[in-house]
Amino acid sequence: MRNLYLVLEKVNEYLSSHQLISSVTFGDIFDVDLKKQSIFPLAHVIVNDATFQGSSLNTVSFNLSILVMDIVDESKGDIRDEVDPFYGMDNTQDVLNSTLVVLNGLAQELVKGQLNTDLYQITDASSLTCTPFLDRFENKLAGWNMTVEIQTANTEISVC
Repeated sequence: MRNLYLVLEKVNEYLSSHQLISSVTFGDIFDVDLKKQSIFPLAHVIVNDATFQGSSLNTVSFNLSILVMDIVDESKGDIRDEVDPFYGMDNTQDVLNSTLVVLNGLAQELVKGQLNTDLYQITDASSLTCTPFLDRFENKLAGWNMTVEIQTANTEISVC
């Protein structure tokens, strides 16, 4: 069975080729050296579980968490300068916008793009939620977490 490899490869290919992503990592997020400035903007993929489906188990669905994040840059301006309380003194809103663009593009590919054509599809495209995070890790990072279930054919079934 190569389904997991193939799903991860397709997700990695999309994320790695995106102009807003510098690096893609996999596994436990706490194993990633988030102190390195050069790896951001970063996409990180976590496998949550897999489910075999259908009366003859002819499909397999992989539940993935995909985090896209970037470093929030704080203004070096004089603290006495007038600050708009809505925008603050950093680029948090810019980071949230650009990281959401990446996840939106991946979702679109899975719903109606080449990934969908290649039979890597979201099981329920009517409801896909992204959850924002701020200051979640050691660096001042912001971004989004999208949990998605990607279904593909279970073509390598062998019954002995």
